[in-house]
Amino acid sequence: MRIGLDIGGTKIDAVAVSPAGDVVDRVRVPTGFGPDAVVSETLAVVRSLEVRTRSTADTIGIGVPGLVDHETGWVRHAVNLGLSEVALGPLVAAATGAAVQVENDVNVAALGAAQAMQLDGPHAYLNIGTGLAAGLVVDRRLWRGARGNAGEVGHIPVVPDGQPCVCGQRGCLETLASGSALAVAWPGHGSSAATALFDSADAGDPAAVAVRDRFVSGLASAVRILVVTADVESVVVGGGLATLGERLLALVRAGFDGAARTSPFAASLDLSSRVHIAPVDRPLAALGAAFLAPAPAVSTA
Repeated sequence: MRIGLDIGGTKIDAVAVSPAGDVVDRVRVPTGFGPDAVVSETLAVVRSLEVRTRSTADTIGIGVPGLVDHETGWVRHAVNLGLSEVALGPLVAAATGAAVQVENDVNVAALGAAQAMQLDGPHAYLNIGTGLAAGLVVDRRLWRGARGNAGEVGHIPVVPDGQPCVCGQRGCLETLASGSALAVAWPGHGSSAATALFDSADAGDPAAVAVRDRFVSGLASAVRILVVTADVESVVVGGGLATLGERLLALVRAGFDGAARTSPFAASLDLSSRVHIAPVDRPLAALGAAFLAPAPAVSTA
């Protein structure tokens, strides 16, 4: 049995996956803060799934929103969890006896999208949350690049002398197409900023239309960059803002179709058919985490 955990800032979402690849159980609990709480909650969730399924985990995968050393399983920095230089993977492995891998949450969501949507070949998962980043998967295996930065499209500057970005540059894609960008451009709505913005734009508010179109243009640029540079077969848009669903996808595709009518190169990319919205009813990050570690070899002796 495989177990996958998505450890977020507010909750741990975990699944147990059978050898056939089916989700057989799911547990969700609040996330603690700090190393002791996160480790103890992780172990409690693992034990709960083992008891509920009457099985023992062979592999455990963990997704964390922060800087992770995937080779050692150490969490270098995860501010929302209060973690800094924590040996999360080794600690969980020592307590459970399972093979454990730890990875960034966007990367595990990319793996989960590949599993849930049955995507083979190269694809990208573009996460629109507080920030903007992508995970790249080839034949259901992560592709991290030479230094682990593959998919960091959010920090590509696209507007000269644009808004300052948290990375220290100006005019990055993340300043156009992210939850934090919308919070700045359409303030006063908290976590519902995207829905409020699209509602106002649909009602004809010219200011809302301008902010929405700028956001959609930034998202389309991120998709275009991923397709042109990595030639992925598909880009799956996920994260908190993916709940906009067809309202968002239709606008992005309309922009691609317009460009294709005037540019043979844009037409050749067939961008409209290559961008999709992630299923919002599936635990993608937990599912992807379950497939981080390779299945143990079966002895024939």
